[in-house]
Amino acid sequence: MDELNRRQYLDAMGIQQWVLRDSPQEVSEMTPPEVITATVKTAPADATSLINVGWHDLAAAVKGCQACELHKTRRQAVFGVGDPQADLLVIGEAPGADEDRQGEPFVGPAGQLLNAMLLAIGLRREQIFIANILKCRPPGNRDPHVNEMASCEPFLQRQIELIQPKLILSVGRISAQSLLKCDTAVGRLRGQIHHYGEQNIPLIVTYHPAYLLRSPEQKGKSWQDLQMALRTLRGEEN
Repeated sequence: MDELNRRQYLDAMGIQQWVLRDSPQEVSEMTPPEVITATVKTAPADATSLINVGWHDLAAAVKGCQACELHKTRRQAVFGVGDPQADLLVIGEAPGADEDRQGEPFVGPAGQLLNAMLLAIGLRREQIFIANILKCRPPGNRDPHVNEMASCEPFLQRQIELIQPKLILSVGRISAQSLLKCDTAVGRLRGQIHHYGEQNIPLIVTYHPAYLLRSPEQKGKSWQDLQMALRTLRGEEN
């Protein structure tokens, strides 16, 4: 990626004054975050029925799922998009109206900002995988209910098992609290490396692009999170 394009992506994020550093030595000059070593165990669910399910059958199961009431109001379930062998897995909250209509996560203005954020660290959308905690849109874009997240959790767990990502980037409050089984605010969860599941996958929390569109003054913090994610993917110490 040439420097002009990179600056354009950073400009879309509102971070024109910062330039992505290619040197690992320069990147590591940021203050090291606290590394959380405790593994967060996934909640028990009906995952046993999905143990041997492959990628295509899993996608078909998601598309036809009627485990909760959301199947009555959705246009379509949103399985996810991207490379099923990606190193980076981005997990958001739930489909919105655009996602429900197009069948793809993170489209519209929030999706465009997410694309710019990823491109700022040299990753294209098709190089990662993007999924959500919930596969179906909650009516009126309300917060997901606990039973809805529980119904979808085995699908997401199986996606993670099949993808085997090197890093999970959790965007937004619902995603972070669901994955980490906590009620801590995003502002207190970000800036650290958590670990997810029995696989002990590194997990970084950042703000949701939709929130950044409403609160652009927080974009600088998200840029720090992205730099941490890049260092983690490169195997550098944070």
